[in-house]
Amino acid sequence: MHLEGRTVLITGAATGIGKAIALKFASHGANIVINYSKSEAEAEDTLREVEQQGVKGLVCRADVSIDEQVRGMVEQAVQAFGRIDVLINNAGTTQFVALSDLDGMTEEIWDRVFDVNVKGVFFTSRACAPELVRNRGCIINITSIAGHAIHPFAGSAYSTSKAALSALTRELAVEFAELGVRVNAVAPGEIETDMIGPEYEPLVARIPMQRMGTPEEVASTVFRLSTS
Repeated sequence: MHLEGRTVLITGAATGIGKAIALKFASHGANIVINYSKSEAEAEDTLREVEQQGVKGLVCRADVSIDEQVRGMVEQAVQAFGRIDVLINNAGTTQFVALSDLDGMTEEIWDRVFDVNVKGVFFTSRACAPELVRNRGCIINITSIAGHAIHPFAGSAYSTSKAALSALTRELAVEFAELGVRVNAVAPGEIETDMIGPEYEPLVARIPMQRMGTPEEVASTVFRLSTS
């Protein structure tokens, strides 16, 4: 599959799964928009690796939970590349709070998790809609198995936000279908990223292959969904 001249916008693309997705699409000729909110140095590193694939890249700082910043990012991407063909809603956040510490899950933490993980996906999808419709593009949302089953370390805010994102994906799939745009989701399990701490190690014994997944494996799944 060759994607020369196509543009892929990936939120939260500076590190981890987002970076792996960026490199996967770049290796097939797509220009890459690398969104980040805090990890500027890592985003620039990802840009260099993307451009080493012989394609063009663009780094855009934007908090996906702020509609104005999202619209500015999309405008910047279109000005740079003339189009957006694929949107990968990968940006996500969490804050680990002991499951027994109900008061520790403050309103501020709860709202921040939902603002990024749910509202941010809607804002970005809406902002990209005109380009995706024009180019018969697609959207892939990165959810989580924590949104489908009880996870011992995910916590109430993260798990509930990912369940909400799964519901949002289904709704967007129906709404965008009438416009000729496909919407799907990938729900990874335990993946080897910076978010995984030592407390996750006992979970490996419950995984049939006795190992965590890799960002590259998630990226391959996202790529297949996007280009099928």
